[in-house]
Amino acid sequence: MAQVQNRWYATGKRKTAIARVWLTPGTGQITVNGRPIEIFFGRATSQMVLRQPLELIEVQDKYDVRAFVCGGGESGQADAIKHGISKALLVENPERRLPLKRAGFLTRDARKKERKKYGQPGARKRFQFSKR
Repeated sequence: MAQVQNRWYATGKRKTAIARVWLTPGTGQITVNGRPIEIFFGRATSQMVLRQPLELIEVQDKYDVRAFVCGGGESGQADAIKHGISKALLVENPERRLPLKRAGFLTRDARKKERKKYGQPGARKRFQFSKR
């Protein structure tokens, strides 16, 4: 989390997705990996998830968001960007902490896929047991 001449930076994570987010004063334009979110994210749900922190604070038309995301799938990437935007908004103005924290946007969702163990077909599933 850093500030450089009216630019605020933060990193967001979710599952295996990592998002680097830059917030600058602007008109509300959001780009992900150099493309508008309408092109990068096909589903309207992912686009809505991205905008949640900006809509909560009611600043969707005051900042431009540039995000670079890698790893994970579409849903994980959208949540990682949401986490990064929330942290960048907090760097810009620490008084926004309470509403962002109450909405759960600052909490890193640590859930990941559990690894497969040897001697069984999946993470939790066991091979069929036959007593006789």
